[in-house]
Amino acid sequence: MSIEKKAIAESFSKAAPLYEASAFLQKEVASRLFERLEIMNVKPSNILDAGCGTGYCTRILNKQFPKANTVGVDLAPGMITQAELNEKKKGLLSKLSFSSKIKYQVADVEKLPFADNSFELVFSSLTLQWLIESKNVYQELNRVLKPGGLLIFSTLGPDTLIELKESWQHVDEGIHVNHFVDMHIVGDQVHAAQFENTVMDRDVITLTYQTMLGLMKDLKAIGAHNLDQNRSRGLLGKSKFKRLENHYESFRWDDGQLPATYEVVYGHAWKKKGKPKGDYHTYPVEVETKEKGKTV
Repeated sequence: MSIEKKAIAESFSKAAPLYEASAFLQKEVASRLFERLEIMNVKPSNILDAGCGTGYCTRILNKQFPKANTVGVDLAPGMITQAELNEKKKGLLSKLSFSSKIKYQVADVEKLPFADNSFELVFSSLTLQWLIESKNVYQELNRVLKPGGLLIFSTLGPDTLIELKESWQHVDEGIHVNHFVDMHIVGDQVHAAQFENTVMDRDVITLTYQTMLGLMKDLKAIGAHNLDQNRSRGLLGKSKFKRLENHYESFRWDDGQLPATYEVVYGHAWKKKGKPKGDYHTYPVEVETKEKGKTV
């Protein structure tokens, strides 16, 4: 495993015990992704949750497709440990044994330990943006899908945390916020991986805070602070933090809240059975802002 992947795994492993309590955005995005999945004509026998984290989506997949075998994989060992603990807690509360229909294991989404054509459905919510070579992962997900199988996913776009990015530009020239790939480039990557009928769309979700420090604490709590391999690695001194905070204040809304914008990209595509059926397309983009107030 590369040094950068080890850093990502360690960051999310550390966040695992308290992750679900702070994962407001992740749960909202998952809900919207499941709404998209509900209209798909799929009856999978085997499901892969790629980047399962603490198993939040894996458990919902198991409930939605109770006859299917569901496998959740994650790069972070701590996330897998927490997912298994959450599953056991659920079983104790409902007086059921540990679900034989759900299995968790540590695995790299870019190099999965499964045979070709193993799954009818691959689901991934807010994981692919953390991959170092994201363009290659779609080939790997295509490999483990059966012909005619469905890939459905969410990821983050480049306008994510735009307020924080712009504020840092007034402080120094370092990379302090993760860079994410544009929706149209993601669509190109999916289509190039031999999927067909690829559809991409996006929306914007805005969380609100009373202070910039509150945002920083949330990012740290879910392990999603700056993981860019070219990031600035120096300590953030009081002077820099104060300048950053002052610039972020320029974004404060009239109602007194500070916004934190997330551009969320959704995609789905089918593994071809024969020759691909042309280029991918996007839905008309209607930007939606969802305010989520939070006292911090």
